Amino acid sequence: MIELVVGNICICKIWSCEMARDKDFDLAIIGAGSAAFAGAIRAVESGHRVAMIEQATLGGTCVNVGCVPSKALLRPGELSWSANHHRFSGLSTTSATVDLALLVAQKDELVSGLRQAKYFDLVGEYGFEVIPGHGCFVSPETIEVNGEPLNAKKYLIATGAFPGVPPISGLAETGYLTSTTALETKEVPRRLVVIGANAIGLELGQFFIHVGSSVTFVDVANRIAPFEEPEISKELADLLTEQGASIHTKAQVLGVHRARNHIDVSIRVDNQDIVLVADEILIATGRRPNSEGLGLENAGVKTDGRGAIQVDALLQSANPQIYAAGDVTGAPQFVYVSAYEGVLAVDNALNSLSRTVDFTGLPRVTFTSPQVASAGLTQAQAIEAGFQVETSVLPLDAVPRALVNRDTRGLIKLVAEQGTGRLLGASVMAEGAGEVIQSAVLAIRNNISVSELASTFHPYLTMVEGLKLAAQGFSKDIHKLSCCAA
Repeated sequence: MIELVVGNICICKIWSCEMARDKDFDLAIIGAGSAAFAGAIRAVESGHRVAMIEQATLGGTCVNVGCVPSKALLRPGELSWSANHHRFSGLSTTSATVDLALLVAQKDELVSGLRQAKYFDLVGEYGFEVIPGHGCFVSPETIEVNGEPLNAKKYLIATGAFPGVPPISGLAETGYLTSTTALETKEVPRRLVVIGANAIGLELGQFFIHVGSSVTFVDVANRIAPFEEPEISKELADLLTEQGASIHTKAQVLGVHRARNHIDVSIRVDNQDIVLVADEILIATGRRPNSEGLGLENAGVKTDGRGAIQVDALLQSANPQIYAAGDVTGAPQFVYVSAYEGVLAVDNALNSLSRTVDFTGLPRVTFTSPQVASAGLTQAQAIEAGFQVETSVLPLDAVPRALVNRDTRGLIKLVAEQGTGRLLGASVMAEGAGEVIQSAVLAIRNNISVSELASTFHPYLTMVEGLKLAAQGFSKDIHKLSCCAA
């Protein structure tokens, strides 16, 4: 048995591969993130013996280098910005220069605590075995860990994803930040170019605006936040521009070059070549499935062009003994999706169930300030799926909570099926949008119509009341209604 020690504290006891190699497991999991742990817990609870193989740190992306650490920095960034940019008369607040090194240290402390409580401690609680090392298939039925064979009845691949880096000329020589390394930066860059303007790029880019950077966003798509409704993209672009950002869309990055005291980023926009000057570059062009080096070719497991493991609706690969879950499958890259798929895969692999993946009403949140949250289908997706649709777009200046907050930047858009009025999708850009969207998730999953949503009680002076108002907008002029009018 091996003890993992951080400082003077033993954080976990794990079995060495030499001790585990002669054991038969019902399930062997490669990876130790949210999909892996959710699957391991379900397997143990159903009476199965589980081995988990991990070559790096327990916890995966979310707790270590993703959701938790990024949001732990975004929040103080928001507070610093709002202290200097509030809209209330008679109130004087300011924020001094941000000490980024102290914020990063505080973030690291939080990450360490959550990793201990939500991952390391659970190994002993549930009694599955963690084997340190690299797991690799050497045949359709066997994996090898550090040169030693390990056999199981079923296998679950849950190795996650890693920051993708596009083949930009000069980038390797120049150096760059990713969504991982940006969270370790101790000094605020004076000028930052963010390549990629989807969720990760927008969150981190705005964070650096909030703590004092001059930020330029560059994206190949024709708008930022390209997977959101066009109205949301425009509103967010206007907000970021108001906060001092520069935005270049439909842009091709030609190359980068480090000069003596700065970095030149050459881009082409509308057939015009432009050189952007930066002190740092942040690459935020998406994450790629972490499937290389697993010996998948030895096991008969197939991948697509991006390296995502191909699975069916049961999360079973081309090899019936091997399942995969989470980011490595190319599924929506959210920690709650990974956990959901980890459990589903185990139920199908070990518990003789035939559960199929269902993402109806799946929510997503971009933690800009204000937040952007969506669920279900966008208008374009609904039309592509064959629906006849109608929409309601509610500006935030029609929501009393936003007026009280003196911050009406944002909107709510609902997409409904024409005729039945069934809610198909919802998008919200507002303070607390991540909380507001959950009501829409329940409405979508339960086939609730917008008229039913409009007739449901919503507490006054809350942001979620905006959903009711937007639903009323399908049949009424909400500007001609009194407060709380039904």
